[in-house]
Amino acid sequence: MALTAQDVDRFEASRPRLEAIAYRLLGSTSEAEDAVQETFLRWQAADVDRIEVPEAWLTKVLTNLCLNQLTSARARRETYVGQWLPEPLLAGDPMLGPADTAEQRESVSYAVLAVLERLSPGERAVYVLREAFAYPHREIAEILDLTEAASQQIFHRAKKRVAAGKARTEIDEAAARRVVEEFLAAATSGRTEPLVRLLTQDAVAIGDGGGKVPARAKAFEGALAVAKFMRGLFKPGKAKRDLIGGSAEIYATTANGDPAVVAVVDGRVVGVMCLEVTAGGIAAFRSQANPDKLERATRRWAAADHGEPLLIAF
Repeated sequence: MALTAQDVDRFEASRPRLEAIAYRLLGSTSEAEDAVQETFLRWQAADVDRIEVPEAWLTKVLTNLCLNQLTSARARRETYVGQWLPEPLLAGDPMLGPADTAEQRESVSYAVLAVLERLSPGERAVYVLREAFAYPHREIAEILDLTEAASQQIFHRAKKRVAAGKARTEIDEAAARRVVEEFLAAATSGRTEPLVRLLTQDAVAIGDGGGKVPARAKAFEGALAVAKFMRGLFKPGKAKRDLIGGSAEIYATTANGDPAVVAVVDGRVVGVMCLEVTAGGIAAFRSQANPDKLERATRRWAAADHGEPLLIAF
């Protein structure tokens, strides 16, 4: 059946929410957009006049499409070159979704998205729908064809697993910038000790190059190992400039609500490093350098004014 203009408008009104759900489930903006577009095609083919609650119908279709995608994505990630990390979203990206509560902001943090990779697709769906979008368990049960009791059990199990993998401290944008500035000052000091003082003893550094940009397959672990790596990373060198196409402008911003370092060459984002900040210091660095996962970041970067860079690196 052909959709009326009102039917199309109804779907478009739901698109931002659907994209935010899909991104949290899939960790990829392009895959999220594809899932939402496929949901629209299902909406287009449906007898929409017989759909009593369009929002619930659309959420159910989208979620199940994402669950199918997650199942196949797991197989693909087993052959992924090096570490797999989600695609970062820079400050202000509408795909970040609702940010009214601490739970909503936490659910899209880079640290939590990385932890969600350890959950089963079903656990991930229940966690995202409940924690990030406050769906009642009754509706989640209908979306996922579960009992309400099963949805509650899955959520509590998933939340416990997510909480065990994080101790993130929520900070505002001004504080995030100060954290990045302090980190960059230490990283470019040429000495290891100032960096070690900023880190937790069990700090880790993980990078995703996707086989297209050199990135260590195994994470650096421990404050000293991470500090040495960061000191070397920010040490100038011709090989680094050749690799990324020139010297990089380094900015402080936020990505997925976390303090972030963004490296830009000729207007192209070549790296986003998210810092996981805890009460004890910086606990993790998660760096995305795979160019396929930075295309949206580059588009978003070009659309906003970011002022002068903090430094020119490499």
